[in-house]
Amino acid sequence: MEENLAANINYMVSHQLHNTVMNELSESYKAPGNCASLEVPTVNPMVWASMTPSMRAQEVKFQKVLKLFSAAITAYGRQMENLEMEKIQKDTLGLMCNSFYEINCMRKMAIRPIFHPRFASLCQESGVQAPGYLFGENLPK
Repeated sequence: MEENLAANINYMVSHQLHNTVMNELSESYKAPGNCASLEVPTVNPMVWASMTPSMRAQEVKFQKVLKLFSAAITAYGRQMENLEMEKIQKDTLGLMCNSFYEINCMRKMAIRPIFHPRFASLCQESGVQAPGYLFGENLPK
């Protein structure tokens, strides 16, 4: 990797952006309408009501990270629009999207302790994560 780029990356991953910058970037790169899966899923209201204050605080932090990740994926996607993606670009997009997926799985596992054992399977990784609510639209059923 080129030295100047490496120095910038090393600096950026070890220093937090100011909140105003994070908010501006998140607003500038909102998920497009045709990428509903990039919207950060919210916790279902009945689950939220059962969460402890510390679980809620952790969940808010997860959502903040995912909002930034969504903005990063959106920005990258806009950059790649109308271009033929090379392998490294496809790999980059795949890694970012899988990280988004994994963080949502971590969110479910962090909430799992409040579920009755009979319903704990709702917190397991599934092949598809629908947009909207973290535990899907049909949780009351």
